[in-house]
Amino acid sequence: MKDNEKNHHHTGGAGTAFSAILVRYSDAPSTVLVFYRMLFSVLLLSPAALLFHKREFTGIGLREIGLCVGSGIFLGMHFFCYFQSLQYTGIASSVVLVDTEVFFVALGGALFLRERLSALGWLSILITFAGSVVVVLGDMGGGRMTGNILALCGAVCSAVYTLIGRSCRRRMSTTVYTWIVYFSAGMVVLPASFLTGNPVLPVSLRNLAVAMGLAVLCTLLGHSIFSWGLKYESASFISVVKLLEPVFASLLGILLFREMPAVTSMAGGILIIGGIVLCIVSGQRGNADSR
Repeated sequence: MKDNEKNHHHTGGAGTAFSAILVRYSDAPSTVLVFYRMLFSVLLLSPAALLFHKREFTGIGLREIGLCVGSGIFLGMHFFCYFQSLQYTGIASSVVLVDTEVFFVALGGALFLRERLSALGWLSILITFAGSVVVVLGDMGGGRMTGNILALCGAVCSAVYTLIGRSCRRRMSTTVYTWIVYFSAGMVVLPASFLTGNPVLPVSLRNLAVAMGLAVLCTLLGHSIFSWGLKYESASFISVVKLLEPVFASLLGILLFREMPAVTSMAGGILIIGGIVLCIVSGQRGNADSR
């Protein structure tokens, strides 16, 4: 992979890291925040989608639409579980647990997408898993189990979103794919918001500003870059690169909230970085044999 493509993936990791930080500045219910995040993302993507990809929209088959909608449903569920988890547990633990999706992605990629992992590839995943476990061990007290479970549920939903996206991105542009996915995610959380007694209106300017920040920094500069990468990389590699997120998120948590991770969390972060480096060295990149 070219150096500029590597930098794009790392930018995605940094972009999504702002998600946990911005959520902490909002007092809106998770469903409301997810809805406006998706609404702003769709609105910001619409000019490019309509101006440059109008013909592609008209040529999409029902199967592709169904897959995109399914991907959007799981993305919406991922955001909900993730945002909820931040109300119960620490930033570092929540982000690391959500990013354990790499294990679910690796398993799903091997079973359903015929993606092959070398011995070094599996070793890199085991190392990142070990790092995640070490981080969690430093953040298990104080009734935080609920948040940890929600974060793991978010990881499963994110893995399904990634795997479906891997299939869709073989035939669709990033703009069209992400537009349909973000629209679908918003339509999923909208009724969920009303059913849980949290209507999307009224909403404060502060929460709208947070949602806009999430849309720009985390969705368009985070998830969209990952979606772009799915066309060129294996789902497993994209998920491992996402593990840069807890490193950035933890640093921001220290700087902005003085939320100092435990020694075990910092040790786990080192293991996670080591796993990412090993994954890159192992060659789990580029168009896999099955692609």
